[in-house]
Amino acid sequence: MLKRLNQLPRDSRDTLFLLLVIAWVVMPQVGYLPLWCSLLAAGVLLWRGWLAVTVRPLPSRWWLLGLLVLTMAATWFTHKTLLGRDAGITLIVVLLALKTLELRAKRDAFVVFFLSFFTLLTNFFFSQSLLTAAAMLIALLGLLTALVNAHMPVGKPPLAQAAKTAGWMALLGAPIMAVLFVLFPRMAPLWGIPSDGMSGRSGLSASMQVGNIASLALDDSIALRIRFDGAAPPQSELYFRGPVLSTFDGRNWRPLRSGFPARMQPPANLQVQGLPVNYQVTLEPNNRPWLLLLDATPTKPVLSGFDASMTPELQWLADRPITDLVRYTARSYPDFRHGPPSQVAGLQDYLELPAGFNPRTLQLAAELRRDPRNVRADGAQLVGAVLARLRTGGYSYTLDPGVYGQHTADEFWFDRKEGFCEHIASSFVILMRALDVPARIVTGYQGGEKNTVDGFWTVRQSDAHAWAEVWLSGRGWVRVDPTSAVAPGRISAPQRLQAPTSVITSVLSNVSPGLALSLRTLWDAVNNRWNQSVLNYTQGKQLNLLKDIGFESPSWEDLIYLLIAIVVLASLGGAAWTLWERSRHDPWLRLLATAAARLQKAGVNVAPNSPPRAMAEQLAQQFGPKNPAALAIRDWLLRLEVQRYAPPGAQRTGLATLQRELKQLVWPT
Repeated sequence: MLKRLNQLPRDSRDTLFLLLVIAWVVMPQVGYLPLWCSLLAAGVLLWRGWLAVTVRPLPSRWWLLGLLVLTMAATWFTHKTLLGRDAGITLIVVLLALKTLELRAKRDAFVVFFLSFFTLLTNFFFSQSLLTAAAMLIALLGLLTALVNAHMPVGKPPLAQAAKTAGWMALLGAPIMAVLFVLFPRMAPLWGIPSDGMSGRSGLSASMQVGNIASLALDDSIALRIRFDGAAPPQSELYFRGPVLSTFDGRNWRPLRSGFPARMQPPANLQVQGLPVNYQVTLEPNNRPWLLLLDATPTKPVLSGFDASMTPELQWLADRPITDLVRYTARSYPDFRHGPPSQVAGLQDYLELPAGFNPRTLQLAAELRRDPRNVRADGAQLVGAVLARLRTGGYSYTLDPGVYGQHTADEFWFDRKEGFCEHIASSFVILMRALDVPARIVTGYQGGEKNTVDGFWTVRQSDAHAWAEVWLSGRGWVRVDPTSAVAPGRISAPQRLQAPTSVITSVLSNVSPGLALSLRTLWDAVNNRWNQSVLNYTQGKQLNLLKDIGFESPSWEDLIYLLIAIVVLASLGGAAWTLWERSRHDPWLRLLATAAARLQKAGVNVAPNSPPRAMAEQLAQQFGPKNPAALAIRDWLLRLEVQRYAPPGAQRTGLATLQRELKQLVWPT
């Protein structure tokens, strides 16, 4: 296979390498692009590769024009626009693929290069993870290699030589990149991330639809990371509060509706006591305004660049959706009370049930009320009776309950007796409301796991949870987690559900479970360090850096001035070094020494003090007078001799030109 590739013309070989790099650039976006766009890009790249291997002519411009019109129409049909992020990226990928069918000249290749660089950047609109950054670094080196290779002279220069030059270019540019990263003023992101309904996967949503998901796929991606100042609370007490759902239409739970005329929502009346828990949260982007905090947090979290407010249902909301990695600090009190201690007008909203749904559950509530043990029972005793039924009635926790019918609570209480947390919480709240006990559903995350490498607690989408709150006279709202009555292991550490793992992780787990766990823990710690040091490097951190180096009240203008000063000083330093080097060394002798070293590497044993003409003659003797590469080098050596020893008035080639040509020469092997 390699022999056949080496026998291809240089244009075909270079085209195949460029197509491979383009495929690598586009591949991470396949999950975000329309299916037709991914298939079209793959088909065009394969078609172009086949044309390169078989050395066939490229299609006519009419073919390209027709494909372009069709893809623009498909983009409009898919996105209903040709503008915006998603439509724009779709068009960029399409244009990049189609442009490969026009690779007739070097100018066309440069257009493909720069389209590829732009497409590379668009990958970060969807993900800024460490894996994405590593993949795009490989893509950058590949594109630089192709770009360098396009500037190399005729013949078949090895790709390894172009890759080496590209690597040195990237290495030399790394300090500039580091300075720009540290000092370039941080601005608000240009793009947000797409909304994800989380349908059929674990995670949070603004509403909860009960019974339509036959099986739940655990999502192992990270939702947030927490670093506690001191000892963390027990895992069973880690409830991170999200949306509170109080309105039920028979299938969907939604936040409390605002009727007309407006209903009075009961006030929070939050009262805390005991020792607080201080912690720092690193929240992954979710395109929602939710700030996930432990129950209960009376004071506003310290959040740079956002304003936050707490609803009467204790949920903290930012003033805009979280579209980038965000870090904030908070203080929560595990021991708290909230809600009105006595009956108020707004509590009737938490008793409403839709007519015509779950008749057997309503009958069950009536039977519980008629039970002699519950005739004079208060809300707390009724909660205890329902939890006892969950513990002893043969109910189970499963991720594969099947699709529920119209009466979801009836099916759970009497028929299936199984479900995941949304079925259990919903059925519990419906029954409590039927018992005239105000109740609502709270969604969020429960639990997490401590990373033994960096000490952070990791909360994943698979830790998404739904529990209940009931209103009890004299106590207000009280958390009740009915899932803990069905499956206590879901709330505590030993039996927490694990998401499906990859093939590699599965193999490692079978061979060495301890090694698989250690590798996963290490990877999470590395990812967390990437998030903390790179993605969460905010303007606040930049200004703190200026304070550390002596600025009293730094601003973004100071960042600009400092960046300009560093650029000027670096430029002056580079100029001074160049002048110093030229004053100490003869540039002509340096060129001659470089040529001698290259000849030694090519197998020509030249003497240390050989003049250019002697090197040229020795080269011709070893490789023959008709070797194209040797002839080019011999011509260069003779022009180098003329540059130094020709009489005044003779035509000479400049040293800069000779130096540039030396870098482009192909050395025989």
